[in-house]
Parts: sequence; structure tokens; C-alpha cells
Amino acid sequence: MIRMRMDLFAESLQMGTSAVVLMPQAAAGIGMTGTDAPGAGAGVTSGPGGRDGDGGASDGVPVLYLLHGLSGDCTSWERRTSIERHADEKGIAVVMPEVRRSFYTDEAVGEKYWTWVADELPQIITRTFRVSTAREDTFVAGLSMGGFGAFKLALNRPGQFAAAASLSGVMDVAGLDLSEHAGSMARRIWDGRDIAGTADDLLGLLRAAEPGQVPPLFLDCGTEDSLVDGNRAFIALAEERGHDLTSRLRPGAHTWEFWDEGIRDVLDWLPIRGR
Repeated sequence: MIRMRMDLFAESLQMGTSAVVLMPQAAAGIGMTGTDAPGAGAGVTSGPGGRDGDGGASDGVPVLYLLHGLSGDCTSWERRTSIERHADEKGIAVVMPEVRRSFYTDEAVGEKYWTWVADELPQIITRTFRVSTAREDTFVAGLSMGGFGAFKLALNRPGQFAAAASLSGVMDVAGLDLSEHAGSMARRIWDGRDIAGTADDLLGLLRAAEPGQVPPLFLDCGTEDSLVDGNRAFIALAEERGHDLTSRLRPGAHTWEFWDEGIRDVLDWLPIRGR
């Protein structure tokens, strides 16, 4: 795998930000010879779209957008888990953006991190790297706050992702107690707004969606995790509504050991083409 850190200016944020990209070396022509070699090193394209300015389609490698949690950043997944080794085995690119403590939301008093992750970042990635732009090759996953972000993307943009996974995710933001240390964060993000019925209301979105409209979902949470009740509620509602949800509640807490094992299973579950 080729590991690249992107430091760039985001129009939606109106400031610089960072992301880490893991790219299969085969997508860059490493180890290829003659007419089979794409000829654009390090997986970088020579024009917009998935390959040499052809507009994308499915000739690039599949891509997983992997989202960090509340206390993490764009390097957390690669520093604390074996994501690079697992992704290399699957032949999938991994994009790990940085969104600070935003809950993947256009903040009421702050930055537009939802716009950054849902719209601007995917455009930059598909114009810069040799990844597929096809929905069937595009996935999203995350842990804790990032699990919320992954399901938020899947439920609000079902035509953009083929599958989504949450590890120990925040399934019920409205039910979180944010009155003390996180109180200022809640004011910055939501400014007292009622989350019910909005793009941040995962249970409401799941209840309103028709079966078949939502991409396949994978939910994994530890039974000793403080977020397990919200995950149980999500599972029960998905079963009631007939959504395609693969779920498991297993012994474990809110730890990197749990997520390191979980992300390997997520990659095994993803419908990655050619496997």
C-alpha cells in the first residue's frame, strides 16, 4: 500500500485541513510493466474522474471512507489498528478525513463538515486518485462519532454508497447527555436545535425510509459499551422496518482492541467487486 497524507484547502471549510489516503500499489502501476502499466505514479490521475480524465466509472479501485471518533483525527485509524494490512489484502483504497469534534455536521456556529465529507472531499478524491466513482465500489465506515457519520451518510445519501458500517456508533444523538463537558460542543454544532426529524436523527431517518432504499448496513457494538442501548434501539427498528442490517452485540467495550477486530470483519463483509 502507498500511504499519503493530504494537507489541502477545503472550500467548504474555508480553511486548511488534512486527510490520510491508503492506496493499493497495483492501482499506481507498481510492479506492472509494458502496456499494462497505467503510467501515472502513486495512484494519481492525470485528469478529473477515475482514470486519465475519462469521467470516472468503475475502472478505478474500490474506496472506503473511514471516519474517526470524537477524540480522534485523520491518523487515528492507521495508528491504532491494522487497517493498512487489512485494506491491502482486500485491494481497496481507504480515505480517512479529519472533521474535529463536529459530528459530521454543518455546525450552527462553526464549519461545514457535512458538506466537506459528503460533497467536496469525494470530488477531490476521485479527481486526484485512481479510485472508482461507481456507487457499487464506494463504502463508508466509522467508529463512535464516526459510526454515526457513516450511517448518517448512508441514510441521507443512499445513492452514493453501496454499504455502510458502524463500530460502537452513536445511534441516538438526541439521547446523549451533552450538558456538562460536551455542552459547549452541542451549542457549537446544534445551537439548541431539536435534532428530531433532521439529517442527524438516525432513528427517524431509518423509520421513514422504505425497505430497499437504504444500502446494506453493518452494526457492531460491545455489550459493555455505554452506547449499547442506542445500538439495540437501532437494531430493533431496522428489524421492524425490514431493512438490510447485519448486526452483532458481542462482549467488549469502547476500545481500540474492539475496533481493530471489528474493522477486519467489516472489510470481510463489504461487497468488494472481484473478490
